[in-house]
Amino acid sequence: MTNAEQPYRVAVYWAPKPDSLLWHAGSRWLGRDAATGEALQQPEVPDLPPAVFQRLTAEPRRYGLHATLKAPFRLRAGLDLAAVDTAMEHLAQSHSAQALGPLKVQTMGSFLALCPQGPTDGVSALAAACVEQLQALAQPMTEADVQRRRAKLSGAHLSARQEDLLLRWGYPWVFEEFRFHCSLTGDLGEPTSNLASNATSALMAAASERFDSLPAQTLNCLAVFVEAQPGADFLLHRHWDLASA
Repeated sequence: MTNAEQPYRVAVYWAPKPDSLLWHAGSRWLGRDAATGEALQQPEVPDLPPAVFQRLTAEPRRYGLHATLKAPFRLRAGLDLAAVDTAMEHLAQSHSAQALGPLKVQTMGSFLALCPQGPTDGVSALAAACVEQLQALAQPMTEADVQRRRAKLSGAHLSARQEDLLLRWGYPWVFEEFRFHCSLTGDLGEPTSNLASNATSALMAAASERFDSLPAQTLNCLAVFVEAQPGADFLLHRHWDLASA
């Protein structure tokens, strides 16, 4: 995709660089490399059939390994990826890198995620800046857009404050509701055939073995991912390095 094109949606993420250990480990876990679009063979998870593992990772596989800073949005009419590149260059040069430390596997609601273990105030401030400073690029959400996002979040039981954030910013988990994480599974609340009682523990053990010993991470870059057509898998567009800490 060239910079002159307008994708269906763009998203701003933290994602490790494609040559990093975490990118390779996460892409193999999800079964897809979001830099190349290549499908990858997922690792074996003891006591979990491959088809079940594939289903339980289908949601994050579509987006690639990442932590959301600004959720997917459509560009305003007349804007394209060149406008996004310009805004991202300014944003990256005006913010410093933030330490994440080791990312460990833990449960977040009904899914598994990689999460930092220490304070993340600086990370949260950077995420808030992404939400606010890039909003000028975003096409206002229609009522149909809101309903679609509500439907996708139907199991989340949004609070009144989260509903307000959804209507104003297009996503309920921003500002004080933001929690930095990289999703490793989709919703584990649905029954997994006769494995309902041990699927989560099997996934937790396998994910912890794969990810918990990886090096500490730094939020030292921002990434734009694109959804070229409605429903298409997201692909990495490019990274921007942040200013030095």
